[in-house]
Amino acid sequence: MIAAIALSPSLDVTYVVERLHGIQRPLEVVRVAGGKSLNAARVAVMLGADRVAASAVLAGGAGTDIAAHARAQGLHLRIIDGHVPTRTCVSVFDRSSRELTEIYEHAVALDDIEVEHALDAAVEAMGSKRGLYLLSGGLSEDHARRAVRRVRAAGGSVALDTHGTALSGGIEEGPDLVKVNRAEAVELLGYAPDAPPDELVSGLHDRLDSATARAVVTDGADGAWSCDGAQVLHAQMAGPIGGFPVGSGDAFLGGLARAFDAGEPLSNALALATGAGVANAQIPGAGLLDPSLAREIAARVEVRAYRANAPL
Repeated sequence: MIAAIALSPSLDVTYVVERLHGIQRPLEVVRVAGGKSLNAARVAVMLGADRVAASAVLAGGAGTDIAAHARAQGLHLRIIDGHVPTRTCVSVFDRSSRELTEIYEHAVALDDIEVEHALDAAVEAMGSKRGLYLLSGGLSEDHARRAVRRVRAAGGSVALDTHGTALSGGIEEGPDLVKVNRAEAVELLGYAPDAPPDELVSGLHDRLDSATARAVVTDGADGAWSCDGAQVLHAQMAGPIGGFPVGSGDAFLGGLARAFDAGEPLSNALALATGAGVANAQIPGAGLLDPSLAREIAARVEVRAYRANAPL
């Protein structure tokens, strides 16, 4: 089972316009229950996960819309009433230039009581199952630490996808999976921006508490790298990525979660995650995809094993 802990949710709105200038009547409008955790959870549902729960701190009109969209999209949602209206994040796709303009409100600062209620709700939703919890998005270091500790104490596994002090602090509490992009890994490890990706992912794994934990570094068009202590894997699919990359990292995490929930090995999980990330980029809307296309792409993904910077 999968449970998302949404401590920085948002109503994600994508507008497609002919040209971003002056007054516009959008050609297309897509609204989703967003924020990284909810995006990833929704993708897991779309890829066939049996039951995906989520807890989210919500308030105001955007919070009401998020709840309606999340439930309509198959999430078993538990709502914690927040004190500050939930944010809205907007992406505008200019069809003539094929460029994106993104306007993201800051995540709402939650108090400790709201966070504790969200963690309690996620653990209660998981019940007696020892499933995978998704913890991603903008978090404070203290809340990231609390969340990882709470899940570990409940016997669950944690997938962590954040940045900055929340990432460094959360890692010290022993998550089972860490998924970051190149820039986030470079910042955490203090490596050069052009550090070899296999060294980045190995360095990230060295920071994890358990030798069996999994580290994943995504690197845009250059694919994704993963280390589980026994091997370093590289997953990549040649060809164009797509015009709507917003949410592709979240879709990648949702693909990983779906594969691990089904007991798939790391190589298969990387392929499905890559397929999900690429499929997300084909259509407007963060964390939306055609699941058949995602699996079709996954079947074409090349996963190679590396060791000591050389392919095996």
